[in-house]
Amino acid sequence: MFDLVVKNGKVVASDRVFAASICVQDGKIAAIVAPGTSLEAKRVMDVKGNYVFPGAIDSHAHLNDPGYNWREDYAHGTAAAAVGGYTTVVDMPLQNEPALTDGYIFDKKLAHVAPNAYVDYCFWGGLVDYNFASLKELNAKGCVAFKSFIGPVSPDYVTLSIGQAKEALEILKTCDARAGFHCEDYSIIKWEEQRAQRKKQNNWQDFLDSRPVIAELIATENIIELARTLKAKVHICHVSHPRVAKAIQEAQMNGVDVTGETCGHYLAFTDQDVLKNGSLFKCAPPLREAAAVEELWKYVENGTLSCIGSDHSPCELSEKSEETHGIFGAWGGLSSIQSTMQAVFSEGVVKRGYCPTILARALSEGPAKAFGIYGKKGAIKVGFDADLVIFDTKKEWEITPDSLYYVNKISAFVGLKGVGLPVCTLVRGQVVTENGQLVGQKGFGQFVKKTNK
Repeated sequence: MFDLVVKNGKVVASDRVFAASICVQDGKIAAIVAPGTSLEAKRVMDVKGNYVFPGAIDSHAHLNDPGYNWREDYAHGTAAAAVGGYTTVVDMPLQNEPALTDGYIFDKKLAHVAPNAYVDYCFWGGLVDYNFASLKELNAKGCVAFKSFIGPVSPDYVTLSIGQAKEALEILKTCDARAGFHCEDYSIIKWEEQRAQRKKQNNWQDFLDSRPVIAELIATENIIELARTLKAKVHICHVSHPRVAKAIQEAQMNGVDVTGETCGHYLAFTDQDVLKNGSLFKCAPPLREAAAVEELWKYVENGTLSCIGSDHSPCELSEKSEETHGIFGAWGGLSSIQSTMQAVFSEGVVKRGYCPTILARALSEGPAKAFGIYGKKGAIKVGFDADLVIFDTKKEWEITPDSLYYVNKISAFVGLKGVGLPVCTLVRGQVVTENGQLVGQKGFGQFVKKTNK
């Protein structure tokens, strides 16, 4: 007798959609059988023809815990993730106090967040100019990748030079670890900001102009060349433009171990949203023109961009204040972990006609493979964790502040309307959200290390 059978669903795999029943035992997928097969189970869940996606994996989230809990914390952030269909969150090392840069900090962070997580989670390790000696230790403790900035970063973290990145990659190669990079050229951005600030008054076009595509492209190409030369593993975070995606694609075709990630906001919004709404839509790299959005989707479809992360970067409303901080000082980042899956389904599958399999690849399989947890996470296959998202393809929605589980209920996604919604999320066979509402237990989420499968 199985613990659970999910029946009458349409399973969305990375290569096909098929009708099946999913059998769960001890938190794992024990069998996938033809619909109508007679089965005995302690609980049967009839999903009535809805899609069943593998649990989404957020490759890029800033949960701000510990240290900046007034922006977000594990309880609120993982609750929002669960409601949004994310069953595993790969948490960034910055916007933590202190940043996750050595083994002692790792242990303290794990002990602090473990009692509060509703879904499973992984850690990015820090990659800064003062922790090269700690990289192997962090890898051994279970960090799935290491995050660095080539472009400007907030005061709690450090930008690396290309020379420092080279040394770091040499170290990480020895333990088969992947480094992720925020790729925007530091010198271009800082110079363009200085040029803009010579004016008596700045506007949002000045902000967009200060972070041109060429800055993102140059930094990406530099990291790719390091990876090519050193035969190292790299991950390009939050790709905003198809020119950058094309550079990644060409490198992949030439055997470079580079994975690419974009985010829901780069697939749903444009630079016009920044010009119209200001700081609420401020992020880095910035939102791009409408034509770039359309072409970026093609790189998700062909697998070049194998991850769609949220880059959830929450803040208090006061930190977004243009009056207080100015255009260049206002907080740059979007709160998005709860809204990304529904947004990209509506924008990609409903509006643009893409097959839902591309989301199984970019939300689940791709991140799992990039971060070394495939085999445990990332697909609906026998032996994998029973991380499942029941998805109502006909459910209409509008994102409102009251619907958000964040500490600060502000988001650029508020007001967005669409079709297709996660209605039930299961983590290791346990229902964590039902009818779009949190029902799981705080502390149920588990820390996940690399499986190297």
